[in-house]
Amino acid sequence: MAIEAPVSKFKKTNLKIYIAILIALALIFAYDGYLSKYKWSMRYGFYKKHVLENDGKPTSTMQFNRKSPPFFAGAGALLLVYLLAIGGKKITADENELALSRKVRIDYDSIQKIDKTHFDTRGFFVITYKDKNGGEVNRRLSKRAHDNLEAVLDHLVAKIS
Repeated sequence: MAIEAPVSKFKKTNLKIYIAILIALALIFAYDGYLSKYKWSMRYGFYKKHVLENDGKPTSTMQFNRKSPPFFAGAGALLLVYLLAIGGKKITADENELALSRKVRIDYDSIQKIDKTHFDTRGFFVITYKDKNGGEVNRRLSKRAHDNLEAVLDHLVAKIS
């Protein structure tokens, strides 16, 4: 029976919040930079202060408001792509190995120690194992990154003991 630990809801929610903030910033700065010049605009005073009272030349604030929206929107789009990319990833502990990803698989025989001293207080544990080349590798797994990690840890401890 395989035990799975998908990407945590905490991480996904934080990414959604960051995306919303970046898109909101893009909209606000685009509004101030391009639409504040119309008299019907609620921020006409902003345009007046940063362009008209400066001999018709935009101030550095207005230039920033005109140039930054594509960067904020682009950063939001990149975070959205990242959110969609990590959506199906999970850690799987089956009978023979621990699969951290498609490429990283750790046999239970190669695990040397599991340091779970900070698991109850800080929510992470460290696995030390030997890779294929014979070198020691420390891998830190956190509750903030994966849900159901406690069941995976219990399964690992049972298999190693």
